[in-house]
Amino acid sequence: MAIHMTTPTVASDAFSTADQRVWLKLEALQPCGSFKLRGIGHACEVHAGRGAKRLLSSSGGNAGMAVAYAGKRLGLPVVVVVPETTREWPKTLIRRQGAEVIVHGTSWMEANEHLMSLRQPTDAFIHPFDDPLLWDGHASMIEEAATQMPRPDAVVLSVGGGGLMSGVLQGMHAVGWQDVPLVAAETIGADSLNASIAAGELVTLEGITSIATSLGARRVSERAFAWTKQHAVVATTVSDAEAVQACLTVAKEHRLIVEPACGAAVAAALKRSVPVLQHARHVLVILCGGACATYEDLQAWAG
Repeated sequence: MAIHMTTPTVASDAFSTADQRVWLKLEALQPCGSFKLRGIGHACEVHAGRGAKRLLSSSGGNAGMAVAYAGKRLGLPVVVVVPETTREWPKTLIRRQGAEVIVHGTSWMEANEHLMSLRQPTDAFIHPFDDPLLWDGHASMIEEAATQMPRPDAVVLSVGGGGLMSGVLQGMHAVGWQDVPLVAAETIGADSLNASIAAGELVTLEGITSIATSLGARRVSERAFAWTKQHAVVATTVSDAEAVQACLTVAKEHRLIVEPACGAAVAAALKRSVPVLQHARHVLVILCGGACATYEDLQAWAG
C-alpha cells in the first residue's frame, strides 16, 4: 500500500467562469500537507526495499516533513538537518513524526554539507526534487486526475526546483495529455525557470528574494529545464502579494491552508493573463499544498 493517499480532483465553482471550469487537484490533503509525499514516499519505500537502515533529509520544509512521515510508516529512523533560518513550526512538525532534527549552518548548502558528513553506508539520502524516483511518484497524481475529470486544455502548477513539474509532465505523457500545455508559475524573486527559459540555458539566481521560500531553488533541475524543450511549457510569474492573496482566497472558498508557493499557481490561473488560459474550457490546477505557513502567517504577509 502506498504511503501517500489518493486525493480528490474537484471543480471549483468559486474559481470557474461561465466559459471555463477550473479543477483543483487537492494535494494539500496529503497527510503531511503537500504533494511531496507522493515522490518522497515512493523513494523511501524503494530505498527501504534496498536495505536502507536510516533516511536522511536536508530540508526544513515540506520535503523534510515527507521524509519524516514516510520513515515513521516504514519503521526507519530519520535525521533532518535544517539551517538556522528554519522556523520553529516546521521543526515541530518534523519532530512530531519522530524524526531527529539537527540545526546547522546559515544556509541550506551548509546544512546539506553537514548532513552528508553524517551519512553512513546504510543511509539513504532523499533529495527534495532532483531524483527520478520522486518524479515516478509525483506522476501518480496525473494518473488519478485523468480518471476524475475531463481532459484539460491546460495544467497549471508552481515550480521551485522542478520536481513537481517533472513528475506531472511524466504523468501527462503517460495518460495521453502530451499536447496539453503546462503553465509553470513562479513568484518574482524565485523565478529560476522563467530566467532559464528566457536565457535559453540553465540560470542560477544570485539569491531568493520571494517570501515563497518553498519555491526557493536558485536553479531548477536539469530534467525540468529539459522538459521545456519537449513539451509546451509556458512560464509565468506572479508577485508575492498575488500569491498570498490567492492563499487567502483558497482558505475562504475551499477551507484549505496552503503556502504562497502553492498560491502562485492559483494566482496565475485566476489572472488568466497567459493566452492558453484565456481560451481553455477545462483547467487543472495542482493545489500542491505546503505545511510551513500558518493562517496567521498569511494574514501577516497580507498586511
